[in-house]
Amino acid sequence: MEAYGRFTRPSTQLSAVTLDKGPASIESAYDAALAAPDVLFKVRAAQEGGMDAVLIDCMGDPGLEPAREAVFIPVVGPAQVSMHLAAALAHRFSVITVLKQTIPSVQLQVQGYGLMDKVASVRAVEIPVLEMERDVHGLAGAVVEEAARAVVEDGAHIIIPGCTEMFGLASEVQEGLARRDCEVPVIEPAAVAVKMAEALVDMGLSHSKRSYPTPPEKVVVGYP
Repeated sequence: MEAYGRFTRPSTQLSAVTLDKGPASIESAYDAALAAPDVLFKVRAAQEGGMDAVLIDCMGDPGLEPAREAVFIPVVGPAQVSMHLAAALAHRFSVITVLKQTIPSVQLQVQGYGLMDKVASVRAVEIPVLEMERDVHGLAGAVVEEAARAVVEDGAHIIIPGCTEMFGLASEVQEGLARRDCEVPVIEPAAVAVKMAEALVDMGLSHSKRSYPTPPEKVVVGYP
């Protein structure tokens, strides 16, 4: 909540909910699949509760597309909007993710968002999500290290921190890159996501139901 709240305007009200079922963190397609069902329930509950928009608090954007089928209000995935903004601001972007084993998932995500010709690289800090809070300074240093390599070795022109536990580090990473004489912009996904949600609500826009048609009514065994 704090990561997003610092970027909202005073009139915006945020409400945070956690999943009742799912993994402790998302570091694989398997984890994302386990999280998706409860994401869908929470998104539907948000619409039924009168919320104007929903942010999925994970850079894996778990359940994003099926959630859009389930509701009419905007559903924002921080990775999707951050990658598209990065592609608009620079020729090539790099994502700094958590573990090497998550790199293929991020690459598939980039491909699914139609941005393969814009990605310079996906690099990992090799710090599990659940360990990031224990050493924020060390995490920032690791992100700077991989981001610098992405700029110098991979030709990245802009950097995207690829985990919600990295939220709030963008300015520190950008300063670290400047000290290494390889300064480029660093996206703050929390800011991008919440500002996109606010903008969509202000403009009265949401996802197209031709792209995300409402599922037909039917019995679903084992789910409410």
